[in-house]
Amino acid sequence: MKQRARFDVTSLNFIRQSQPIYRRLLLLLGAAFALMLMTNVGILYMVRQTSAYTEIELKGHKTQIEGWRLISLLTDAETGQRGFMLTARSDYLLVYDNALEQLPVVLERLDGLVADDAELSARLDRIKGLYEQRRRLMVDTVEMTRSGRIGEAVGAIRSGQGKALMDGMRLEVSEMSATIDRRTDAATNAARWAQRMSLILSIASGALMVILGGIGAGLVRRQIHDLLKAQKQLDRINAGLEEEVRVRTADLVRANEEIQRFAYIVSHDLRAPLVNVMGYTSELEQIAGNVRTLLTRLDKEHPGLVDDETRLGVFEDAPEAIGFIRASTTKMDGLIKAILQLSRDGRRDLNPQPLDMQQMLQGLVDAVAHPLSENNGRVVIGDLPTINHDRMAIEQIFGNLIDNAIKYQDPEQSLLLEIKGRELDGNMVEFEIIDNGRGIAPKDHERIFELFRRSGRQDRSGEGLGLAFVRSSVRRLGGQITVRSDLGKGATFLVVLPQQ
Repeated sequence: MKQRARFDVTSLNFIRQSQPIYRRLLLLLGAAFALMLMTNVGILYMVRQTSAYTEIELKGHKTQIEGWRLISLLTDAETGQRGFMLTARSDYLLVYDNALEQLPVVLERLDGLVADDAELSARLDRIKGLYEQRRRLMVDTVEMTRSGRIGEAVGAIRSGQGKALMDGMRLEVSEMSATIDRRTDAATNAARWAQRMSLILSIASGALMVILGGIGAGLVRRQIHDLLKAQKQLDRINAGLEEEVRVRTADLVRANEEIQRFAYIVSHDLRAPLVNVMGYTSELEQIAGNVRTLLTRLDKEHPGLVDDETRLGVFEDAPEAIGFIRASTTKMDGLIKAILQLSRDGRRDLNPQPLDMQQMLQGLVDAVAHPLSENNGRVVIGDLPTINHDRMAIEQIFGNLIDNAIKYQDPEQSLLLEIKGRELDGNMVEFEIIDNGRGIAPKDHERIFELFRRSGRQDRSGEGLGLAFVRSSVRRLGGQITVRSDLGKGATFLVVLPQQ
């Protein structure tokens, strides 16, 4: 190797001293390397900018969520306060006390999120002032009710001060959310611009490298065969580097798009209107209760005054409609929490450690022994290789797959679930999770891994997040998951992971 290096240096010195064409060749090679360095620096800068914009978006979304959570908790406290005033039942104070206990924590989190933002800090200060007045008013009215001064408490409520304070806080939170939306849109546009610039830099760099390589190859071809081989080797190295940059950039773009999609759904399409619906549903429930009380009293004092249609609407139709609304919002709230959990798990630091897969999977099977026994189901665990991965991530991946096999088993036969594993070339391992359940149609093999998408009969509870979460976790660990299945013939999930 040393002898060859000395030969190369001697040859290059001879070329530089003898013929100008070789000096031009060296200049071209130097320009190629300089271009490659500049391109890498530019792409690194764009990647860092994209990361910074993503942090801005995530922080803004967290601030929006906490702001609307503040309004939601105040609404809960107000509901508990009014319920106690109307009924004098202490169980309404559980909701009231729980909300008042959580509100300082939410305000503290908001303080931390907007501490370095003068505009949002000013709005938060106004929100704090309004909140303190509203909290004091609620505490006073509850104390009045406890001491038997119901008239004073009702008078304080009817003054409209509480509503004005809540409206003021909603307005401030809405303005804060609108400001964050504008900033988020600007950051999103800037991130997309940075991604486009990274792609443009990669393409321009590749094109210029091809041109420079062609010129260099022409010069070398006219002069000496050995330098031509060296130039071709350099072209192959550059092509490999360009492909690596392209793949990593595509991975980063996909990860950013997933984070943006999760955060956007929570902040814009779900969370804000859901909080309003939940709050106003509580108010409608309270109003409906007041109307029922009033009609009951009218029936006693003036029998026959209230017609049957009105009574049916107030006592049956209205509670049923409110119940449907509350059930829907509860389902949506659970969906949002699941999405947030998926987003948080994607940002959690991984802690690799040696894992005995047979022992771990046996523990997961033992945890579902009861639902397994309901249909005489059984699980067969074969010899599994040991891997070095994050325990929580692996437990969540295989726990979801085992739960799915139990959930979608064939009711006509006992569940048989087999788990196999083997080592592959390239320091990879493969696990097979095989069940004899209802199966999956080939057209749905990719659909089942998408968010909110499910296949087959929709006779089981769920939101279509389990397998999407599994695929996201497997990809984060550097692996992949696929499925082989047909309707009525069970399913086989293949999980391929790096052993280390």
